[in-house]
Amino acid sequence: MPVFPETAAFVAALPAQGALAGLDLGEKTIGVAISDLRRGVATPMETVRRKKFTLDAARLIEIAQSRGLAGFVLGLPLNMDGTEGPRCQSTRAFARNLSALTDLPIGFWDERLSTVAAERALLDFDTSRAKRAQVIDHVAAGFILQGFLDRLAVMRR
Repeated sequence: MPVFPETAAFVAALPAQGALAGLDLGEKTIGVAISDLRRGVATPMETVRRKKFTLDAARLIEIAQSRGLAGFVLGLPLNMDGTEGPRCQSTRAFARNLSALTDLPIGFWDERLSTVAAERALLDFDTSRAKRAQVIDHVAAGFILQGFLDRLAVMRR
């Protein structure tokens, strides 16, 4: 399955039902969130410690297979002015490399401020600094995936 740069094409490539994974790609970690089967709610799941691409991809594919996922949504780290920088190029390269190992469709979602929103939510819940460090990446992935799911709900109407 190819990588879909445009949201509409990605949505068209998705099967009618099935959970999606949202990914927050960092240099040292990958935050993973999973949606419910009806694609209404995103739930933060885990943070994968990055080692090398083949091991990182193997873990993501393992999650996809065990959860019966229908696709991946990667957070696209656009600059605040909407332009793409080196981190976007790295995310797109990761998507291309992952697409060589799976038939699942891969799309992108603007992740601007997702980590800020995750940090704020964790602070609101009075989460300790140590605990925040452990969960921030998969909570950010939850914000990325929820943003996509909310857009998907609007597109369905």
